[in-house]
Amino acid sequence: MTILISQPATIRKEDLDQLGPVKKPLDGPTAHLVGKKFIDDMPGIDSMGIWECSPGRWQRTIMQEEFAHFLTGSATFIPTNGKPIEIKAGDSIWFPRNSCGVWDIREDVRKVYVVIDRPNAWKKFKAWIKSLLSIGGVHTPSLISTPVGASLLGDALANGRFL
Repeated sequence: MTILISQPATIRKEDLDQLGPVKKPLDGPTAHLVGKKFIDDMPGIDSMGIWECSPGRWQRTIMQEEFAHFLTGSATFIPTNGKPIEIKAGDSIWFPRNSCGVWDIREDVRKVYVVIDRPNAWKKFKAWIKSLLSIGGVHTPSLISTPVGASLLGDALANGRFL
């Protein structure tokens, strides 16, 4: 599936969804968000869309990898253990997984972004188990049909302890 976001810098703010205040404001005015998701939870991608933020200081809360291209405005990102990064319209940035820090937004900023969801070992294991069992009326394929193992695994999956 190909997705085109036509001229994201020119989309009127009124045509974006109200997302409310940032989750972890620090000091000064509380920044407010607007945006629009074009992808929401597809394999490998948590979300993709347009995001706009008003001035304020707040703690970054996205812990997945993220790639962003800034269309308007300027801001500073201060990594928890690093030097401040000045960002302005036209800049692109990639945040590795678990990037912590503080956003200092001085003027409205707008970006297009992709939040990447690389499955860790636990997610891969759960997906593999799901593929082995049909969850609608737990059916155990011959691959795991040991007398005790299949029964315990099937029961655990059916009542949600693993999934």
